Amino acid sequence: MELKMFPVFTAFLLHAALGFPIQETYENSTTTTEPTEVTTQEDIYESPLPTETDFEDEVVFNRILEVNKASSQYLQEGDIAPRRSRSAINCRQCNWPQSSDGIVRIPYVLDPTYEESHIKGIHDAMAEFETLTCINFVKRKTERDYLNIKSANGCWSHYGKVGGGQIVSVMKGGCMWKGIIQHELDHALGFLHEHSRSDRDKHVKIMWEYISPSDRPDFRKFEHSNNLGLPYDYSSVMHYGPYTFTNTSGQATIVPIPDESVHIGQRQGLSNLDVAKINKLYNCSRCSTILDAASGLLRSANHPRNYSDNTNCVWLIRTRSRKITLHFQAFDLQRTRGCQGDYVKVYDGSSKSSAVLMDKTCGSQLPNDVVASGSLMLVEFVTDDADTASGFQALFTSVRTQRRAGSNN
Repeated sequence: MELKMFPVFTAFLLHAALGFPIQETYENSTTTTEPTEVTTQEDIYESPLPTETDFEDEVVFNRILEVNKASSQYLQEGDIAPRRSRSAINCRQCNWPQSSDGIVRIPYVLDPTYEESHIKGIHDAMAEFETLTCINFVKRKTERDYLNIKSANGCWSHYGKVGGGQIVSVMKGGCMWKGIIQHELDHALGFLHEHSRSDRDKHVKIMWEYISPSDRPDFRKFEHSNNLGLPYDYSSVMHYGPYTFTNTSGQATIVPIPDESVHIGQRQGLSNLDVAKINKLYNCSRCSTILDAASGLLRSANHPRNYSDNTNCVWLIRTRSRKITLHFQAFDLQRTRGCQGDYVKVYDGSSKSSAVLMDKTCGSQLPNDVVASGSLMLVEFVTDDADTASGFQALFTSVRTQRRAGSNN
């Protein structure tokens, strides 16, 4: 399969298996990167809250390792505090409990030394979990088990629910990147690194000759992992980068097979398969899709045929650009008073608590173009159990951010 077809194939596989809304991408959202230049500790801590474009060509895990070089915490696989011997995928009692309404509410407390920008960064990372899955992070009241998110020495976490106030270390400066925060929270939900799966040798080749003996345990494979019946995810936020722990400059430690050109690792955050795995592990029924290309189509299921009753779907458009524009090409929804039945609603951010760009809209008149203020836009589509119509189709485009003068990014 050609690389350019991989995102489209994965999207339709997930749509068929899990009821995701349909998407079509125009531009490949996966690019090949070379090994990144080593960054000094001064570079890491220069900005209290780096932007996505600051590290846009760097895999999440590379940044974690760079920060953790100075950590005194004993860690396995680079960022896991050793408390469990198995992933929560194989340990049901390690899952966080699900409420009767289907929501998994995880209490947390934040380090009082965090500044406003740090708190916003953590909340933004949490918002994507809450938008795309049934995981909700709630401020702790009196709960015994909770996440103690603090600025400790590095970026690391336990995995699964270990009980009590378990630490998730998100150090100020070095770890304040959405993808890193989501990586560590995903460990706490019960997920190990993607390359640890039992079937990894069918998808990647570990280049042991370029890994020092002391680092080889970090590439261990869990022979009896439950992979939830979902495909291996090269683009997971939980995947090592290709040069992780290399002892020879320019030589990869993880090589995709059979196509070595497939990009591995993530920069921006959760992938669609990351979301699917969370929803399957926690028995969530969610209709959600991440669109991370520079442009593409989104449309209601079955369009141009009639959509289904009782739909509740979201598309999170997440780019490394600015000024996302959403242009509706077709629009036909059942009209009700105040659009309280079927509607499309658009938000200026990654959650339903973000500012509203287009309030509930129904009927057959094409809405005006919608423009986001940043690199995130959330599109919500809700229907009731009454009459249906042909639905909608929209094109999203984005303008790449101007590079700063003198920047190597």
